[in-house]
Amino acid sequence: MTDALRGVRLAVDVGKARVGVARSDPDGLLAVPVETVARKGTPIDRIAAIADEYEAIEIFVGLPLNLHGHDTPSTADAREFAARLAAASTAPVRMIDERLSTVTAHHALRESGRSQRSSRSMVDQVAAVVFLQHALDIEKRTGQPAGDLVPPAQEPA
Repeated sequence: MTDALRGVRLAVDVGKARVGVARSDPDGLLAVPVETVARKGTPIDRIAAIADEYEAIEIFVGLPLNLHGHDTPSTADAREFAARLAAASTAPVRMIDERLSTVTAHHALRESGRSQRSSRSMVDQVAAVVFLQHALDIEKRTGQPAGDLVPPAQEPA
């Protein structure tokens, strides 16, 4: 990676009740969990504050598509969340395909000995780690950021 691309990236897994947040190291090599933000209240403000705290250079929001690449009932919600986050954050926001990230997260937590019930508060963070690592790998391989840029002035659909 070039010096111009050095910096922390965030990933946001938007759920109905919770939003998982993960971040990368400044070199963009490794994704790690940060926290789970309650969807009630002001999750956009909290995520924008996390982005500021880590001086994030970009934020990835997971785009929940089905296995055929089509929208799901959660897709419009994620797009609206990303548009609101783009308006509230100074860092660019990108939508990235997150197919199977939650399934992978549940599997990883189960493999580590955690029950689905005990891992409920962590699964969104782990899902964010999964698709952030995928985005970092794409960027490393291609030299270009993964996903599609969300215009900052975009109005929610």
